[in-house]
Amino acid sequence: MDELFHVSERKSTIGTELRAGLTTFLAMAYIIAVNPAVLSGTGIDAGALACATCLGAGIMTICMGIFANRPLACASGLGVNAMIAGITTTVCGGDWHVAMSVIFLEGVVIMLLVLCGLREAIMDAIPVVLRHAISVGLGLFIAMIGLCDAGIITAGAGTLVGLGDIASPTFIVGIISIVVTVALASRNVPGSLLIGIIVAVIAGIPLGVTQAPTGIIAPLDFSSIGGPIADAGGVPAIVKVLTDPTLLVISFSLLMSDFFDTMGTAMAVAKQGEFLTDDGNVENIKEILIVDSAAAAVGGFMGVSSITTFVESTSGAADGGRTGLTSVTTGVLFILAAFFSPIVTIVSSAATCGALVYVGYLMMSEASEIDWSDVSQGFPAFMIVAGVPFTYSISAGIGLGFIAYVIVALFKGEASKIKPLMWIAALAFLVYFFVA
Repeated sequence: MDELFHVSERKSTIGTELRAGLTTFLAMAYIIAVNPAVLSGTGIDAGALACATCLGAGIMTICMGIFANRPLACASGLGVNAMIAGITTTVCGGDWHVAMSVIFLEGVVIMLLVLCGLREAIMDAIPVVLRHAISVGLGLFIAMIGLCDAGIITAGAGTLVGLGDIASPTFIVGIISIVVTVALASRNVPGSLLIGIIVAVIAGIPLGVTQAPTGIIAPLDFSSIGGPIADAGGVPAIVKVLTDPTLLVISFSLLMSDFFDTMGTAMAVAKQGEFLTDDGNVENIKEILIVDSAAAAVGGFMGVSSITTFVESTSGAADGGRTGLTSVTTGVLFILAAFFSPIVTIVSSAATCGALVYVGYLMMSEASEIDWSDVSQGFPAFMIVAGVPFTYSISAGIGLGFIAYVIVALFKGEASKIKPLMWIAALAFLVYFFVA
């Protein structure tokens, strides 16, 4: 095991990797309950969705661990599933098979882009300053997710955001998770993020946040699998997508989102997992992108929306995960969760607040690497840092930064410094913003 995953070589231990895998799993476990809740309105059985969500996440996360040997985990992405739920009724005539075929097509196309080297080449064309900004923006985004999940920040009365109800049980559980995590981390206690989650889950029992499981074992249901090849008006669902311009545009929008979301997530996890080079390159990025691209297509085929690399993977990396053994551990736990999902879903999102907020704090250190005094560097970086959390979208924030970088360079007479692929990426984002 040590030789297979290079555990000792990366100055880790098998125990640390297993613990980090559990930390990542608990930080992501909410998707087992949330994904079926979002997609059940499409007509797919909720039990089938829970089963496929667990199996899809488990299989692709294990693949990530084996082929990329890095601590990244995959599962059905939030946001995309909500979009799929919407287009099922508005564009696909209520046929979820067609909607999942949109996801399947996006995954196949993005896989081709990876295999031909375009996706990796675009990452290489990104200026180092923008790579630092992506890490900072992701840090704020991760912290914002945690704070929102715990109700510590919420929509204000007459304002976009405000402080939540401090007497709310979820608010209290979120604060407990933050305090415990930070207190333990300040004392350099191993597994502080994991302990913080566990303590918060226990604290949530008397507060009513941690709900009693509705059962122990859940039956496996595979009825959501095979949507793209199902009949949709006399033709396979995937054929209907390929012949419908509206659905092709939607697939392009999803491709742009997936393309850059994963890029930002990989850089954020690489920073915490110590596989980000000094010039901002992610080690093993080609393997990571291949698995992530395949995961999107697998998600569409299994009927659970796009499976993508989760930003919550940073929690496991921050807890010491350095190899693919972390991912394999997370993946195995997801597969087991397919059988025991009623027990797993007692971990509330509020209980993971502390882990996400602490990871956000760690990622803020990248801000010192940005030359804020140079507007051609600082302003595009600022648009990413502010854009990611404020738009609640990794890809939208990155797009704002890319476009700003090109515009500022043009006005400063530094157009020659812009690499050709940065031009292409900026133009692609303009199209994306208009059609998304």
